[in-house]
Amino acid sequence: MGDRSVGDRLKDFEEVDCGLTPQEAIEEAGRCLQCKKPGCVDGCPVNIDIPAFIALIAQGKFLEAAASIRQQNLLPAICGRVCPQETQCEALCILGKKEAPIRIGQLERFAADQERAKGLTIPARKALTGKRVAVIGSGPAGIVAAGELAKCGHSVVMYESLHAPGGVLTYGIPSFRLPKDVVKAEIDLILAMGVDLRLNHLVGRTVSYEELDSFDAIFLGTGAGLPYFMGIPGENLSGVYSANEFLTRVNLMHAERFPEYDTPVARMNRVVVVGGGNVAMDAARTARRMGAEVTLVYRRREEDLPARAAEVFHAKEEGVMFITCANPVRILGDQSVSGIECIRMQMCNLDESGRPIPEPIDNDTFTLACDVVIQAIGQGPNPVLVSQIPGIEKGRAGNVVTGEDGRTSHPKIFAAGDVTTGAATVIMAMGGAKQAARSINRMLASQ
Repeated sequence: MGDRSVGDRLKDFEEVDCGLTPQEAIEEAGRCLQCKKPGCVDGCPVNIDIPAFIALIAQGKFLEAAASIRQQNLLPAICGRVCPQETQCEALCILGKKEAPIRIGQLERFAADQERAKGLTIPARKALTGKRVAVIGSGPAGIVAAGELAKCGHSVVMYESLHAPGGVLTYGIPSFRLPKDVVKAEIDLILAMGVDLRLNHLVGRTVSYEELDSFDAIFLGTGAGLPYFMGIPGENLSGVYSANEFLTRVNLMHAERFPEYDTPVARMNRVVVVGGGNVAMDAARTARRMGAEVTLVYRRREEDLPARAAEVFHAKEEGVMFITCANPVRILGDQSVSGIECIRMQMCNLDESGRPIPEPIDNDTFTLACDVVIQAIGQGPNPVLVSQIPGIEKGRAGNVVTGEDGRTSHPKIFAAGDVTTGAATVIMAMGGAKQAARSINRMLASQ
């Protein structure tokens, strides 16, 4: 897709990618071979009929294409922007063996944007069943579960601890990747189906688990909001953030516009971001837009970066400096951050995923001057609610254990998304939520 110039986009938080024009979309869709056995569908966690919607775009039937996508995906404008299509549907496109695969994600985004511009149509809902389901969390898993259950005719109450819905879509992913009006439009469509959204309700604190006992089923979609830290000296200094806190302060609470908004972040001139995933890129690119010089430190090689290639490319374009094969050992400063000490790493044996295991090189250290350190090394499930549910099975990392159908060890509690897997992708959370919603519907239908 066409990108805005670096000079323009560093001045604001507007979307970087401009999207396809109608003519570009038709031409791209025309490349599709319409395979009899489409591997792309197998690569989609929510099983969109990809050849069908692409064929409609090729014919100029944009709204029909969007309607085709929505049969399986309630959040197409979001998925078209943030899903890693290059490792899922596009990775299995047969064209990719000899040339560039079909740009499925960009076509999905195009169709969804065309639909939003014309006005979204509320999905059909079956007759009310009289059954009530509580959905805890309004991130991607909660939104999809609520929408799927509402379509089945169940009454759904969705609880959100924050003052705005969307979960990681709102507080985690910056607007330059996922505009908040896109998120709002897709959530509003779910609410229009009759879902009762209750903001500022922290289940496990302001709402007890016992208060949910009157519901016929409960879905947990509380995500992975507990940040991990390295456990190195200096982490308690002023100016050290988890990426989760930093992005929440900016994306949800508008710290970039302080004092117009009440929530600040520390003054940033030089920022070091630790990590190599998409969250690290989001934090680094956000800090650049707030005027800081940004260095990203990653303990493995550049080719091992888990972030999407497009995010790495954009970060480099925007002036983020990369230091690879290095790992922080100490954050320096008196009361606030003044620098960070790192050690060089060498790549040794491979781990189970095939990535090399980094090992420190003795006495090979260096120091970076900085006033803010942002740690983006992952996060785990929020323990606030999970710890209060009696008898629910948890994994070693605190994640909720479920079967393939999303059922937990508690007979009427189901779960999906990052609370079960740890931090993963939006589309994987959505796929799990669809499966759990189907299981809940079968259970309620049998009662």
